[in-house]
Amino acid sequence: MIIRGGPVPTLLRRLRRRILTPDVSQTRLSTRGFHEKDHASRHLLETVGETFLYGYARIAEAATPADAVTALENVPARFRGFAYEGATMACAVLDGLPFGRTDNVRRFLAGPGDPHVYMAYVGVGWAMARLPRLRWSALYAPDPVLRWLVLDGYGFHQAYFRTRDYVHGQRRDTVVPWRPDAENAYAGNAFDQGIGRALWFVCGTDADRVATTVEGFAPQRRADLYSGVGLAATYAGGADAGELTRLLHRAGEHRAAVSQGSAFAASARVRAGLENTHTDLATGVLCAMTAKEAAEQCDRTRPAAGDVPGVAYETWRSRLRDVFAVVS
Repeated sequence: MIIRGGPVPTLLRRLRRRILTPDVSQTRLSTRGFHEKDHASRHLLETVGETFLYGYARIAEAATPADAVTALENVPARFRGFAYEGATMACAVLDGLPFGRTDNVRRFLAGPGDPHVYMAYVGVGWAMARLPRLRWSALYAPDPVLRWLVLDGYGFHQAYFRTRDYVHGQRRDTVVPWRPDAENAYAGNAFDQGIGRALWFVCGTDADRVATTVEGFAPQRRADLYSGVGLAATYAGGADAGELTRLLHRAGEHRAAVSQGSAFAASARVRAGLENTHTDLATGVLCAMTAKEAAEQCDRTRPAAGDVPGVAYETWRSRLRDVFAVVS
């Protein structure tokens, strides 16, 4: 019998971490073949990747998700959300294994992961990309509005790790991990929002390069892509006010989609208490308001599931686009 907390389980957990955690070299821009705008942006994006894997590894080695909280909370505020994203991915991967507990994400979201729920759902999407389809039923994403962030995370993963297929080849997946229903037609939209976020990394935070890449996609995909770009440009950062202004200008008719994504990023940071000077800088340019004001717009416009026909998540995004169409 293995006694929880004894030396044998500790060794096994360390072995589990080493087996399950991707190598940090996979986050290097040179490894991925991503554009390097400058040293500062490269350092930023690679720190994001390293922090994500740090959060993942802490959960992979912990006896319970709660045991990793101190380590996660010690991450600097600018990057802490990425640590929680990686931590939730690890919880979801553990849930998907054919042995052990299957309620790691449930317990994490009921406790320390709750303030980071946006990033957590994206982390579940990363796990979706790493688990076989027959284990997707183990994924936990109960919020019928936010669950589309799972596909956002899945899209980011595919564009980040399979860039040739999903960015250069413009492949688009439309699979969903939950029970097939009438909402499945929206899967491609949520997937593209994740690809848009990944473009911020693939293009090295170079606003003009990002816009040129988006413009190479089919017109009907660009609004969702720009939404993801706006979210990443605000949450991850890496561009100054002038670059963000050019991004908004290049987005043209999709300016409100950029603003909507930026507002979502602000909401995620404000909810978790992780807003910083860059958050306000980004929303000031992309939303014409402070991060807290953008977050308040998200709270005000969010519909309750079942209160609107169709996909409530898209209704939410549409309402925000209408807000920023007026503001801009």
